[in-house]
Amino acid sequence: MPTYRLDLAYDGTAFHGYARQPDVRTVQGELEDALFKHTGPLPTSVAGRTDAGVHARGQVVSFAPPEAADTGRVLRSLRSQVAPDIGVVALRRVAGGFDARFSAAWRRYRYRVRNTGVPDPFDRLYALAVPEPLDVAAMHRAAAHFVGRHDFASLCRASPTGTTVRTVLAAGWRAAGSSLCFDVVARAFCHQMVRSQVALCLEVGRGRLSPADVPAVLAARDRNAARGAAAPHGLTLWEVGYDRTPAP
Repeated sequence: MPTYRLDLAYDGTAFHGYARQPDVRTVQGELEDALFKHTGPLPTSVAGRTDAGVHARGQVVSFAPPEAADTGRVLRSLRSQVAPDIGVVALRRVAGGFDARFSAAWRRYRYRVRNTGVPDPFDRLYALAVPEPLDVAAMHRAAAHFVGRHDFASLCRASPTGTTVRTVLAAGWRAAGSSLCFDVVARAFCHQMVRSQVALCLEVGRGRLSPADVPAVLAARDRNAARGAAAPHGLTLWEVGYDRTPAP
């Protein structure tokens, strides 16, 4: 049975998340509906199930139809059907056994904060506006405490069936013009983990917490010890890696 890899980018603003749900618009729903005419009904696998309002630059999907597909024809068809909110970057046949979710070695997410008192209507759907001054160096020190293997129960929505232990490979803040960017790389993430990391770091940036407070928040393993979750529209699934070490 042939296996195919789809690379996607999408604006998550108008979607109720990636995963298919009844009676609402989702990325998976539109993608699988577009694939249907070429493959019939079939399951797809995705590298990261993004929440409502979250964007993707480097999402990966895999599927295995019963027969080989004309990749050029399918690619043109998908692009015309799912545009403009979804961009199909590439479609190619890959080795059997490849699975977008289970074959992934790491994922990189990026969260953008527009840290200026001047509103930008053209950026409002892709960056969280925080007008007050932020201590970026303190936020960077706070993020360093996320690196390593930790139980992120304080920063994840509870799951009765899954673990909240995750291994973070890199995390940090940097200034980029009028924006601040938080990049975090992990083998996998639990629900709302990145947005909760951002919310905690913003409290540090505002001076309401110290970077030294972060280990105690993690050790509490209690959602009430954290600072909620930042708004989804600042978050983008930036990149998924399968066979190489992520760049810094």
